[in-house]
Amino acid sequence: MANRDVKIISTGGLKAAVSDLVGAFAEATGDRLVPMFAAPAVVKGRVEAGEAVDVAVLSAALIDDLVRQGKLAAATRIDVSRSRMGLAVRAGAPKPDISTVEAFKQTMLNAKSIMYTDPKAGGASGVHFAKVIERLGIADQVNAKTRLNSGGFNAEFVARGEIELGIQQVSEIVPVKGADLAGLFPEELQNVTTFAAAVCASAPEPQGAAGLLRFLKSPAAVRVIEANGMEPC
Repeated sequence: MANRDVKIISTGGLKAAVSDLVGAFAEATGDRLVPMFAAPAVVKGRVEAGEAVDVAVLSAALIDDLVRQGKLAAATRIDVSRSRMGLAVRAGAPKPDISTVEAFKQTMLNAKSIMYTDPKAGGASGVHFAKVIERLGIADQVNAKTRLNSGGFNAEFVARGEIELGIQQVSEIVPVKGADLAGLFPEELQNVTTFAAAVCASAPEPQGAAGLLRFLKSPAAVRVIEANGMEPC
């Protein structure tokens, strides 16, 4: 076994899953997984700047842009998982109805406070939710009681009782202790984000990076992906 340090830089959508895979990766390969997490725009910028990391994980669209720029190795690109949009409430709190478009709209209007990811941070959930409330004609009312978050799990603020409702990827709600997944967006308002990964052109450990991508398709990794509220690709 090689005992390499394999550095992975990832968006928060896979933070819980990647963190949970550290031990299994070491056991399977003998290499050490060194994870780093940041908002999507920050991850993309660090890869564009040529930071010495081995693997990048982002939404498929951002990964494909980095491949076009030559910052990621096209031949290594894989789809890792898919995640849907959901609503977080504090653990034990009543779960509001968001099963239909109209019920979703009324829940947003009735909420005392809402948190979603700042669209400027580049996160798919924040960009999509901003479009949803515009489409429903409630952007002004919702944003008047909204606190934007530039990084991290919005459900953590819900768990602490600081915010009533948190909007984010299901994969960023399920791992948070003290918060419950109240439900998924109705299909008419849903957005499915595909997360992809590839080896960085500047990878210090390209062989270890290739091993990590193979590992992400293994049964052990698939179980962790599913346990964190995502569908493996």
